[in-house]
Amino acid sequence: MDVRQLSFVLSVADEGTFTRAAEVLEISQPSLSQGIRALEAELGVELFDRRARPVRLTAAGEALVEPARRAVRDLQTARAAVDAVRGLEGGHLDLVSLPTLSIDPVAGLVGRFRQTHPAVGVRIREPDDAASVAIQVRSGAGELGACDLPLADPSGLVSHRLVDQSFAVVLPPRQRLVGDVDRPMSAAALAELPLVTTPPGTSTRIALDQVLATIGRRPEVAVETELRESVVPLVLSGAGAAFVPDGLADSARRRGATVVQLDRPVVRQVGLIHRDGSLSPAATAFLALALPAGAPLPPSRPRARRR
Repeated sequence: MDVRQLSFVLSVADEGTFTRAAEVLEISQPSLSQGIRALEAELGVELFDRRARPVRLTAAGEALVEPARRAVRDLQTARAAVDAVRGLEGGHLDLVSLPTLSIDPVAGLVGRFRQTHPAVGVRIREPDDAASVAIQVRSGAGELGACDLPLADPSGLVSHRLVDQSFAVVLPPRQRLVGDVDRPMSAAALAELPLVTTPPGTSTRIALDQVLATIGRRPEVAVETELRESVVPLVLSGAGAAFVPDGLADSARRRGATVVQLDRPVVRQVGLIHRDGSLSPAATAFLALALPAGAPLPPSRPRARRR
């Protein structure tokens, strides 16, 4: 078993077909299939149900995926540590972020990071909730994660608090009289509004549901969308109001929406998480940029190999 074979397995698991996995890895499909067959022969089990479309992992394959991701990630960390000697002149950084946090504060941090290290590429994944962010970071699918704190299950992870983020109500242009704009809105008033929101279980919807649960109410959902980027355009079109983080609310205000604060502010802690242990030089540099000066950072070196 070698890391190359493990990367073959992960690519097929992620892409769903051997053809697409070979294209992503930039190798021939016969080479990919041969490598996986050799690994299956070594392990004595089949890792994929090749009759399914898309290809599905067997129980043995599912058991292999998470340790395989960790192994591949650790090798990348070791290689990146060598790259650090050359001053971060290549490689990439994998981030996992809640969709709303990708807008603020992650976008600004990535911009600053890329200005400082233009040769390092950044890849961002956007799961729906903090638990999924933690799972992906813990499994090695991402090296750093941006999510709400504290985590429900912090095992094996280290958290760094970044900012406190508030929520506001975004209304269609001219929905409220000018004299009312500065008057905070109650949870009861929010419950009466037709709302544009994301599905249950997403981070912003959880915050909305919690606010209304304090008065025994549920949101009056006018439009439910999985596309976060469509929430503000829907509000601007008059489809309803929305309950969003301040960063998104400020963007909506600049586009003509009316923004109103709640009379009882809703604030969430936002932070970065990573696995407990060494990080790649790129991840260490990103943390150093994001955290206050002098904040402790994990070591940027590969773990010693066990003999």
